[in-house]
Amino acid sequence: MKKIVPFLLMFLVVTGCGANSKNGDSSGSAVASEASKVYTIHLTKAEFLKKIINYEENPSEWKYLGDKPAIVDFYASWCGPCKTVAPILEELAAEYKGDIYIYKIDTEKEEELSAAFGISSIPTMLFIPMGANPQVIQGALPKEELKKIIENTLLKKKL
Repeated sequence: MKKIVPFLLMFLVVTGCGANSKNGDSSGSAVASEASKVYTIHLTKAEFLKKIINYEENPSEWKYLGDKPAIVDFYASWCGPCKTVAPILEELAAEYKGDIYIYKIDTEKEEELSAAFGISSIPTMLFIPMGANPQVIQGALPKEELKKIIENTLLKKKL
């Protein structure tokens, strides 16, 4: 299977989890308990192929299938930085509801999908604007930095 990575602009920011990461206790449960709704969308490979890109049918071209910009968060349940980012992404999904999608891919459940995108460090996020190639960022970013990327890259606004 060909990797989609050559079509992605790689930006490496902050270090993510490696295989030797330990479980942390910052699960974001306080934030989750305050929010009654979940706005992020968990995807399987089959859903990814229908909603994001069908790289199996079209391996040589990036063709986003969504109707609004998106973030795809590749994460694992044991990853400390992923646990830190999860409640932030949930807040942003609620804040930008109707403007963008925020999808989540569990790298342990969707190993084939993660391999297709060359995911070797988590969290890794794809920022997918409409009509342009996605940008890839590795590592846990603070909320304000994520908002800047959403505003400038996904929504094409200037802060």
